[in-house]
Amino acid sequence: MIIAQNTLTMSRKKLLYTSFLMLTVSLLVCCNFQNKENQGLAENRSANIKLKKTIRILSYNIHHCNPPGEKDLIDLASITKTIADQQPDIVALQEVDVDTERSGEGNQAEIIAKKLDMNYFFAKAIDYDGGEYGVAILSKYPMLETTVHELPTKGKEEARVLATAKVEVDPGTHILFGSTHLNSSKSSENRILQIKEIAEISNSIENMDVVIAGDFNAEPQSEVINIAEKSFNNTCDDCKPTFPATAPSKVIDYIFFKSKVNNLFVSQYDVINDSYSSDHRPVFAEIKLIN
Repeated sequence: MIIAQNTLTMSRKKLLYTSFLMLTVSLLVCCNFQNKENQGLAENRSANIKLKKTIRILSYNIHHCNPPGEKDLIDLASITKTIADQQPDIVALQEVDVDTERSGEGNQAEIIAKKLDMNYFFAKAIDYDGGEYGVAILSKYPMLETTVHELPTKGKEEARVLATAKVEVDPGTHILFGSTHLNSSKSSENRILQIKEIAEISNSIENMDVVIAGDFNAEPQSEVINIAEKSFNNTCDDCKPTFPATAPSKVIDYIFFKSKVNNLFVSQYDVINDSYSSDHRPVFAEIKLIN
């Protein structure tokens, strides 16, 4: 009787063990199938999200290549090296001299561009010191169309412009890139007029993403930047100070962007640590285009 009971107990144990194994195998098969299904869905989603281009952008007020600690020195080599070290694809320059008495003969944007093996476009804002003074765009990509937009200025303040270029970052892929330098007077009236005009220009663009960079002479909590951020995305959330270069305390240089065709997002932002070359530190941003 004892032997029969032990035999029955062992049979039950075998049955329970077999059932447990079958359940475990079923769960493993089911989980494996679910994982493969999830992986397949993820692969399908990633297949529909493709990185089209990564663009390295620099904005730099070069102070006509005059280091602030050297009153009469024009140091194009230092400015060029600072730019080259960031390996940018597109550069927005401000305070660029062409054939002025203070800076000497030559177009500073052209000289820098040739040393960097980039294309260039200079936009005159005013006649100055026997020559011209304004903003510029440097690009390693072709610039198919270039335009100088005069920005509104009331009173006797210095005229300001927005330089734009249709940049072909890849065959069939273009962005509108702009470089600007807004009014520097104590009153923000002209800066407000100017940023509103820039916003209107960008709103009129239908078939390209837009990037606008430059010296806005306005800090993050100002009305000027509030207006800018209603039309554009800022490449920085916690923006770093850019001016004065020797001991930066003010954020006045920015890179803004607007998605119109592709999805744009910022993968990197920084203010470059150069306290010698100019009275501003350059701003860098890496922007990714995803369709």
